[in-house]
Amino acid sequence: MQSLRRASAASSFVFLLGLAGVCHADTQVGSTLPPAPSTLYGDLFVAVQTAQIYPDQKTFVDATPNADPATIVQLYEQQKSNPAFSLANFVNQYFTPPSEPVITPPANQTLREHINWLWPALTRTTTSAPPNSSLIPLPKPYVVPGGRFREGYYWDTYFTMLGLQESGHEDLVDNMLDNFAYEIDTFGHIPNGNRTYYLDRSQPPFFSHMVALAAKVEGNTVYQKYLPALRKEYAYWMQGETTTQPGQATRNVVVMPDRTVLNRYWDELDTPRDESYLEDIKTAQQASGRSPNEVYRELRATAESGWDFSSRWFGDNMTLATVRTTSIIPVDLNSLMFHLEITIAKGCGATRDFRCVGEFAQRAAKRALGINKYLWNANGYYGDYDWQLAKPRDNKTAAMVFPLFVGAAWPERAQKTARQVQSTLLQAGGLVTTTYNTTQQWDAPNGWAPLHWVAIEGLKRYGQDELAQQIGTRFLADVKGVYASEKKLVEKYVVEGAGTGGGGGGEYPLQDGFGWTNGVTLKLLDLYSPGE
Repeated sequence: MQSLRRASAASSFVFLLGLAGVCHADTQVGSTLPPAPSTLYGDLFVAVQTAQIYPDQKTFVDATPNADPATIVQLYEQQKSNPAFSLANFVNQYFTPPSEPVITPPANQTLREHINWLWPALTRTTTSAPPNSSLIPLPKPYVVPGGRFREGYYWDTYFTMLGLQESGHEDLVDNMLDNFAYEIDTFGHIPNGNRTYYLDRSQPPFFSHMVALAAKVEGNTVYQKYLPALRKEYAYWMQGETTTQPGQATRNVVVMPDRTVLNRYWDELDTPRDESYLEDIKTAQQASGRSPNEVYRELRATAESGWDFSSRWFGDNMTLATVRTTSIIPVDLNSLMFHLEITIAKGCGATRDFRCVGEFAQRAAKRALGINKYLWNANGYYGDYDWQLAKPRDNKTAAMVFPLFVGAAWPERAQKTARQVQSTLLQAGGLVTTTYNTTQQWDAPNGWAPLHWVAIEGLKRYGQDELAQQIGTRFLADVKGVYASEKKLVEKYVVEGAGTGGGGGGEYPLQDGFGWTNGVTLKLLDLYSPGE
């Protein structure tokens, strides 16, 4: 009888699979998206992630179902109590995991040749996605970071664009700007990445920097073209600004007791991240005295920061379970918001909307005052502020250079910050991310290409060219060392000690590719090794 029921279920599945093939077309640009996998599959999702069917929790949420999800869930419910049921076999039968393209470069490429060769290998065109895939289709081609990062990421893209522009790929720069404008128009913001499970949060808002980058080559009409998107993104980050009481926060907005408006990282949801489900469950279990949902939201907010994870966000500077990101006003985020405000003012100037120019120039001025009031540490550097504890965070990190990068730093404070960078963060292989070694990837001994570029540009802006060159040449030597021995560029690097190796720590193994490292490396080659 049991075998008859199994045969009947199998026959039903074949029939339903045929219906799914007939009734469900690919998701197209502009069409309605399916829910995130955790919602789509419910208990099946929990079972798969908890059982670690795949070593990387991101694999399942990037997989493509081979039938309608409701059918798959129904079959799972019917079969899971069977003593002979194998979850691994079930998943292997009804899901297709994402492909892992093998990148095999030609022999004897120089570093520059290798990066230029990589751009096409990292470029994707996904104007449609398989039915019920988590991938969000985008209208134009884009460049992915590489490795497990099979989709486009928000803040990564700016640093990738630096290299694309250097390589003469202005078309891809424009394509990715158009994709982001499309996402802002469609979702109200730029998601963390173009996956449905990333829709509830954004990432460090570099869109205004991307617009400014394109304008360097294409002229100021770029500001006018993207002004509606810039304003809509600003509105997303400032939701609740007018209704939040002093000393309170709403979503990404914090209103200080003196009514200064600043921003924080935030996520709409308070559940485990789809792509890191089991890791988040374990972290919440280690957070004694805290509700799991509180911890989940903090972890999600940290993912929006791009620094996932780092001592920057930990209550004790060491332990992930003490994460309190929503209580922290980040110096990098508010610097980027300052740049967004001055970019909107510039765009409004291009359209001769002088009332808007005045409004956003005033907003930027107030933001700069807020940065210099709350995000200046009396020990001589720009840093984060804990608004709930009403005191600065005593954690020296590479984020201290962001006010210099955007021009919001006071000159004498920029010089003091430069001295702190040199004395506490500069290492043999470049700029270390923080002074704490927590085993998290955004801490010592790791250094990251985007933070090096921000530091170099910020320091040069305030006349610290020699220190900028030290940082740039040391990190470039680190990148060259890894490439010489392993013939690849990686996501992050060890910069302490000898400073020649790929970085580690965090939730997943070191990834190759790698979009933002490629972009920054090309800029550094042009600055400090122009003949190579």
